Amino acid sequence: MLEVWFSGFASLLHPEVIAFLILGMGIGLFVGVLPGLGGTTALALLTPVTYGLEPVAALALAGGVMGGVPMGGAVTAILLNTPGQTANAVTCLDGYPLAQQGKAGLAIGAAASANAIGGIIGTISVLAVLPVATDLVLAFGPPEFFLIALLGLVLVATTTRGKMLRALVAGVFGLMIASIGYNDVTGGQRFTFGIEYLWDGVHLAPALVGLFAVAEMMHLSIKGGTIAKSDSDIQVTGMAAGLLEAFKHWGTILRGSLIGTAVGAIPGVGVTVASFLSYSMTVQASKDPDSFGKGNIKGVIAPEAAINAKDCAALIPTLAFGLPGGAEMAVFMGILILHGMQPGPLILMQHQSEIYSLIWALTASCIMASFVGLMFARPLAKLTRIDTQLLAPVIIALSLVGSYAIDMVIENVILSAVFGVIGYLMIRFDYPRITLVVALVLAALAERNYHQSMLMGDESWSIFFTRVPSAVLVVFVLFSIASPFIRAYWRKPAAVGATSG
Repeated sequence: MLEVWFSGFASLLHPEVIAFLILGMGIGLFVGVLPGLGGTTALALLTPVTYGLEPVAALALAGGVMGGVPMGGAVTAILLNTPGQTANAVTCLDGYPLAQQGKAGLAIGAAASANAIGGIIGTISVLAVLPVATDLVLAFGPPEFFLIALLGLVLVATTTRGKMLRALVAGVFGLMIASIGYNDVTGGQRFTFGIEYLWDGVHLAPALVGLFAVAEMMHLSIKGGTIAKSDSDIQVTGMAAGLLEAFKHWGTILRGSLIGTAVGAIPGVGVTVASFLSYSMTVQASKDPDSFGKGNIKGVIAPEAAINAKDCAALIPTLAFGLPGGAEMAVFMGILILHGMQPGPLILMQHQSEIYSLIWALTASCIMASFVGLMFARPLAKLTRIDTQLLAPVIIALSLVGSYAIDMVIENVILSAVFGVIGYLMIRFDYPRITLVVALVLAALAERNYHQSMLMGDESWSIFFTRVPSAVLVVFVLFSIASPFIRAYWRKPAAVGATSG
């Protein structure tokens, strides 16, 4: 096995392959910075370009793109509260408050380090798991997918401290919006009002562009001033300290990377779920959960580590079974097929060298993108000192162009504008937007797999307890529900003791 690993690595060392890897990483960083586009759009645009390339060069280009996008998205999430891709939305929660405190360099440094380390841990996990990928993927079915979605929804309510009622309202609103479109169970249309565009439901990418990018710029424009509220000039001198922060919080990185790897190995769940689960479990494990959402550096490290680890692990179901781990992997499968590599069990036997070269390319891109992101962090951080009256129109225009570019339809722009207004109202009245996002992401997964589970279990709930993976997930769900009450119970005697003392 080690021989195959080294063979894949050696195939990357040709100058032409390295050039395409660097090109892909640069494109990934650029696309990651632009709100709404993400790796899916970049890979779709590059698929025809790879036609004339050698398979290893084509895979290096694709791996470079996938490795570069998360870092680009993290930079704008931290500086502008505008995630480049949906997964980076969680990074906004603590990254943006740090930028407002004049600590943009610290946050970007921590994100860069978490990206690189998460990618490395994800690679190690993939190399270890690929030989037994069949057993791992087959262990998960509809009951497990439903429980993962339920766990995400439960964590929404338990991690938004002080705003639980508002979080639940936002979550229910998200579930209502997610019910729009084709009903997989009954086969009918729900709440489409005769609009053909809504048959596929509310498109997530343009909705998130509006909810974060457009809404934030509307809020800043109305409020005025600059993003960074510190009186001193922005000096991005905290990047080295940010890099060290990731190593100080090694447990946070390891937990986030393992969560990203586990979620990535499950087809169809999506990277947004990985980043939010990582963030939520970090909040649950923290001794100071109330500091999250106000500039806790762990809130940057945890989701960023999970994102890159998930991107590596998503190769497991994609390659082993031809089951894409998300939209990005679905497009990537087209590149594999274009070069004569049919995803499935045989690909691991017939194209081992190419596949392992892809894994190393994705890892190298994660590491290089982190360093390049740090190089450009200083000039990019100056954006937080520009008057928002000048900055907002530019960001909104770029966001709407990016939204249109996703599907090349004007309806995406309208949807982004509508969600921009919704997002602004949520900011104005202090409703957490992340709960709405998670509901939009998980609702369809939960509904579809719940009905499939009921069919499998002859309408009996026992289906969720008779399988070992689902039983373990049930325990996690129950623990997540109980943890706030357990924590409150243990804190109460301490508070009483402090008062009496």
